[in-house]
Amino acid sequence: MGKIIAIANQKGGVGKTTTAINLAATLAVLEKKILLIDADPQANATSGVGVKEDQITITTYECLVEGANPRDGIIVTNTPNLSILPSSIDLVGAEIELVNASNREFKMRSALEGLKDEYDYIFIDCLPSLGLITLNALAAADSVIVPVQCEFFSLEGFGKLKDTINLVQQSINPNLQVEGVVLSMYDQRLRMANMVLEEIRHIISDRIYETIIHRNSKIGEAPSLGQPVIIYDASSKGAINFLNLANEFISINEAEAAYI
Repeated sequence: MGKIIAIANQKGGVGKTTTAINLAATLAVLEKKILLIDADPQANATSGVGVKEDQITITTYECLVEGANPRDGIIVTNTPNLSILPSSIDLVGAEIELVNASNREFKMRSALEGLKDEYDYIFIDCLPSLGLITLNALAAADSVIVPVQCEFFSLEGFGKLKDTINLVQQSINPNLQVEGVVLSMYDQRLRMANMVLEEIRHIISDRIYETIIHRNSKIGEAPSLGQPVIIYDASSKGAINFLNLANEFISINEAEAAYI
């Protein structure tokens, strides 16, 4: 049985898509079968794993709005064991087009229903808002990973997302869990960095991964070449961060599976 995990934070610039791409790719390199769903009309996850526009036939938009079969749109990437359902700018209109649709919050759940058992993990890269598309992702997901930037302003955004998660649990997906909080974009050279880090850990009571994602130039360079950092430079600090995060993620999930 596979697991669907949304990666969400309505605050932009916190490393959400970076986390989605690199955690998914690193797990794939560790021989887990991974599907990445790009649910952001900016389509940065799509380009970030090397998918070109001329490769795309069906996107998340067609699956949500037109009922297309996601299998017809899934593209196998150059990273072993990693596939993606791409996005496009068309997804911008989906929020409006789904407003009057029946079961509008469950379109993504229906689209992914037959795929869950075909992958070890399915990650959904959500757009930086708490609109209908993100709501669809949370309705479809078993759990949610929240990237939080190592700065005080990130805490307000996390609080709002927690409120949304609570509402989703109460109304449309009672089984939704917080998979974990990833502290990202940490710069140990900054004088206040460790103080901020400890404050975030004190305030956020949810499961926080021990692994911290540091600011690293290789993480920033990799998307321009359409590669996850583990493929671009496996020896870089950024790649090692995500390798540690992936191993921590696997350990937690395997321990929970054994307990069940």
